[in-house]
Amino acid sequence: MKLSFFCFFFLLYFNGFAAPGVSLNDTSTVNRLNKLAESKTGADPDSAFYYAEEAIKLSRKINYLRGLGEGLLQAGLINFTKGKSDDAVKNFDEAILIYKHLNYQRGLSAVYTQYGSMYNRLANYDKALEFLNLAMAIDERLKDEYALAECYKHVGVVNFSRGKLSEALDFYYKGLFIAIKDHYDLPAAEIYNDIGAILQNIEAYSNAIEYFKKSLPVFASKKNTHALGTVYENIANCMLNQGDYDNAIFYLNKAYQIARIQNDPDLWSGVYNDLGVYWANKNQFKKAVSYLDSSLNISVKNKITYDQASALVSFAKVYNLQKNYSKAYGYAIHGQKLANSLGDLYLRISAVLELNKTCAGLGRITEAYAALSEYFYLKDGLQNGENVKKLTTYNYQLNHLFQKRISELQEDKKNLLFSQNARYHRVTNRFLFIIIIILIAVIAVFYLKHRKEQKVNRLLKTQNAVVLKQKTDLDEQTEKLNGLNALKDRLIAILAHDLRAPLSTLRGLFDLLQDDSISHQELLDMIPSVLIKLEYTSDFLDTLLFWINSQMENFGKGVKRFSVKEIAAKEIRNLHDQATRKGISLIMNVPDKLAAMADPDSVRIVIRNLVTNAIKFSDTEDTIEVSAAQEDKDVVLSVKDTGVGMTAKQTKDLFKARVESIRGTHNESGTGMGLLFCKDLIEKCNGKIWVTSKQDTGTEFSFTIPAVPTN
Repeated sequence: MKLSFFCFFFLLYFNGFAAPGVSLNDTSTVNRLNKLAESKTGADPDSAFYYAEEAIKLSRKINYLRGLGEGLLQAGLINFTKGKSDDAVKNFDEAILIYKHLNYQRGLSAVYTQYGSMYNRLANYDKALEFLNLAMAIDERLKDEYALAECYKHVGVVNFSRGKLSEALDFYYKGLFIAIKDHYDLPAAEIYNDIGAILQNIEAYSNAIEYFKKSLPVFASKKNTHALGTVYENIANCMLNQGDYDNAIFYLNKAYQIARIQNDPDLWSGVYNDLGVYWANKNQFKKAVSYLDSSLNISVKNKITYDQASALVSFAKVYNLQKNYSKAYGYAIHGQKLANSLGDLYLRISAVLELNKTCAGLGRITEAYAALSEYFYLKDGLQNGENVKKLTTYNYQLNHLFQKRISELQEDKKNLLFSQNARYHRVTNRFLFIIIIILIAVIAVFYLKHRKEQKVNRLLKTQNAVVLKQKTDLDEQTEKLNGLNALKDRLIAILAHDLRAPLSTLRGLFDLLQDDSISHQELLDMIPSVLIKLEYTSDFLDTLLFWINSQMENFGKGVKRFSVKEIAAKEIRNLHDQATRKGISLIMNVPDKLAAMADPDSVRIVIRNLVTNAIKFSDTEDTIEVSAAQEDKDVVLSVKDTGVGMTAKQTKDLFKARVESIRGTHNESGTGMGLLFCKDLIEKCNGKIWVTSKQDTGTEFSFTIPAVPTN
């Protein structure tokens, strides 16, 4: 009687899912085929598609509607992964009709979710969100947390694709909290990868790599080769952006091997794009262009707009590296247009940056400036405080959730141990029970004592480290104070003597005028020498005051981009009359477009001091040349004269606190402190200064400052 009732219930369950008269063996076969297709989707899509097709054929033959819907869902998923979106639409639409007929809500939710994923890849974000919202409503109504975590993840991906990083973070962490709470390893790994992509977009590459690597063990254990390939490519992309090319090619090769097996156009396109960028940075441009051609062709053929835009931007980058700006321009414009249509902030930033380089190279200054302005505007939007704040808040909540999960596991473990002990005690006698309790107590006491010793050792180690650090800091402060005291004594001596002398001379001159002790002609004869002394005194006071200001904590805020030629030209104009009075030729050889990132006032002060020194130690018919050029990431400025030069001992003693001033060719005086200030100012600009000189031949002072970054 019980067996008959069970069979009746079982047949009643399948009513509407399979046609009458169909054996349970046939439906079981369909179910097994669909399970095989699902398990093979990430590792072997060709085999997965074969199993899905077989499930579809058998389901149609036996009119097993639920099995047919599942087979169509799997086939559609594989079709859109391979870029066959039209075939995927047919599969999904038929599956929707079947599930609506059966009123199978979980099946409908699964199809809507995959539809949303497909339209996101096709850059139709409104359509993607429309289907994902339908799926989300079903999942919330059914309280299906696994499906809901998946749906939140896909909504996050769509928001990320259209550049709304804040909304993307909200949905990613919604899904991640569910996945961690309910121990859903696969959705958690997928979301780790997606959060890593956001960190990659805001250029937090090290943190992004940490998130990507969190997902690797799960994908490896699930044998999801497709996901592994995507993560390897993401890690490689981060390393390329960091300039870590050796490690980047390691992960690119792993992604390349998976792309060969998977034959996934999206993965193929991304890997080829990254390989193109890698070889371009290795100056193998022919190989780079070949890979980028492949990436672009695949993305166009499979209508993957994001990959197409990325390939165009990479082409512009490669041609910019070759300084082939006319060819780079077309790719940069086309790439920017597609990036803007997608709304992806990171892609738009990359496109507008390459456009700026291209326009600058072509001399289109207005367009280059507009592109640069847009670059900084987009950069601010990408790295805004809201995104960083959300990441911090969510990571705090995530850590709290992990701690809660660990506590739950510990509690479960504790309860299990208690249950096992209880069962064990029921079959043992009282004597053994007492022995076990004693052993546990001894172990606990030993463990607590050991932990206490470890804690004391850690505290001692920490205190020792603090004391050593304090001693080191004290030594450094003492050395610094000694240096400052020496410098203070030197400055007081200069202010008391070298700066007082010109003022005393001027005062004496006025006294003579007041007493009518000198004639008008004698006054005129004395004025030039007095003016020279005052001019040197004024220059030194300007330099001294600026140097004192540079010692303030907020001095570094003056760093900005400036034209090197404009700064140098201004100082040369100011010193032109001084050089002309001595019959010295001033020459400037600075490129028009040369730009640097430093404090322009510091650079101006240094140039003025070096040129003034050169005038001081040069004579009639001598030449002073101010030149500049970019070398790697630095701008090198030089002031070269054909004056009296210096001995090796004199050059060795320059830039030190105790430097004796030497009279110039016309008996000009000085303080001996100018070069010390110059050295300090240049080092505060992250540069260095040096001198080469030969007696009776001339002197060349050179210093470096950071150039404007090219990326």
